[in-house]
Amino acid sequence: MRIAFIHPDLGIGGAERLVVDAALGLQNLGHTVHIYTSHHDPSHCFEETRDGTLTVYAIHPPFPRSLKGKFHILFAHLRQLHLISRILSQESLYDVYFVDQLSTCIPFLRSVGRTRVVFYCHFPDKLLANGELIEEKSDGEDVRFTMKKKGSLLKKAYRFPMDWLEEITTRQADCILANSKFTSRVFKSYFPSIPQQPTVVYPGINIKAYEAGISDVDLNDPEVIAISSNRPTLVSLNRFEKKKNAALAVDAFALIRSRNQNNLQNMRLVLAGGYDPRLQDNDSTLRSLITLVTTTHKLSFSLLGNKAPPSLVSHASPPESSDVIFLLDFSTSQRTALLRASSTLCLLYTPANEHFGIGPVEGLICGLPVLSSDTGGPVETLADGVGWLRPPDATVWADALEEIVLLPKGKRKEAGERGKRKAKEMFGMDVMARGIERELIRAVEMGKVPSWKGWEFLRVSVGILFGVVIAWILESWLF
Repeated sequence: MRIAFIHPDLGIGGAERLVVDAALGLQNLGHTVHIYTSHHDPSHCFEETRDGTLTVYAIHPPFPRSLKGKFHILFAHLRQLHLISRILSQESLYDVYFVDQLSTCIPFLRSVGRTRVVFYCHFPDKLLANGELIEEKSDGEDVRFTMKKKGSLLKKAYRFPMDWLEEITTRQADCILANSKFTSRVFKSYFPSIPQQPTVVYPGINIKAYEAGISDVDLNDPEVIAISSNRPTLVSLNRFEKKKNAALAVDAFALIRSRNQNNLQNMRLVLAGGYDPRLQDNDSTLRSLITLVTTTHKLSFSLLGNKAPPSLVSHASPPESSDVIFLLDFSTSQRTALLRASSTLCLLYTPANEHFGIGPVEGLICGLPVLSSDTGGPVETLADGVGWLRPPDATVWADALEEIVLLPKGKRKEAGERGKRKAKEMFGMDVMARGIERELIRAVEMGKVPSWKGWEFLRVSVGILFGVVIAWILESWLF
């Protein structure tokens, strides 16, 4: 098949990693895959999108991400519509489109491009944008969700047209996928007008890349030297966003360090993840974590990465003597060096109610013990005794870390082998690629998209325009 991926911003994150690995997997199965995006920065992207392994078309729009901190929603939709207008202006080159994150383009790809669309739902944007926390209460498959809503009544009114727009455009997709059973159930709860139950296709990872031993890493690489150490190490891999709750890792680490066992005194914590200085949340989260480390817990820190703010670097300590290392936009070699090093004792995964979470799978395939919040997608990933699932409480996590750190060598190895087996069986890149391939084939076999009647196309187009304009007016009025 000829497949076009459409993704808004091809940076570094879990959604981007899924897109890259899915494209690689389908390409390895013999399909032609092209990725279209509105933003691709060669200095802030995965290597496969930079080195020619994947074909990426970056069509940068004439619109900014925002205007004086406003109109984020308006510009997000305009950027995607600009992207697909370039695709649709060409002769039809593709058998099927694979869309994720933003669903605005789906009706136009189907009606104008007359091509089937598969939509991959990482998590409903209406829940992410509204700042709502989802609490899962389950009795077998009988699951209920409650929401802790944030924001004023005016803010909810502002979000209403966008939430409505997300639902009516997602409904147009020919096939809908979700990244976990948790996300699939949430989707059905909050999109009642969509009859489809999303098919679960777990994100996969390139197992061969993660299985590379430390001997395959260039130990003379300055980037690797900067983070290498024989000190016992705890690792957390997450973007620097407040919702990722890396503060939990810092608090638990400080607690376990304060205990009087000699083998716990020399430990260090490495917080590694995507960091984009353009994003206020990234910058404010990094600064608040450094304050937590230095002011609250009186620990030293080091800051590594080309995009590290100079004002913070000037207060940092050398990496070899630091208690906490902040690693911004780590390289593949740095990731391998951290996850495969004999000194690494555990991977910490801190987000609550994460939709899937690729971090625990990365730890499992490397044979590491994984400690995660006992909510959301990781409950599926770490089920059957392959990890430690605990409530997101620093004292509880410190107790679990002590248990993990003091594991006898034999039990540590046994736990690692169980994790590797599960990761290979459920989360390999080839498993994900074949799952997505099945849905793409199913969409293509539906045949050519019927021509829309003029009034039907007009109804959907006016609906999209109405939603965008109302949100624009409300944002300019309220904020």
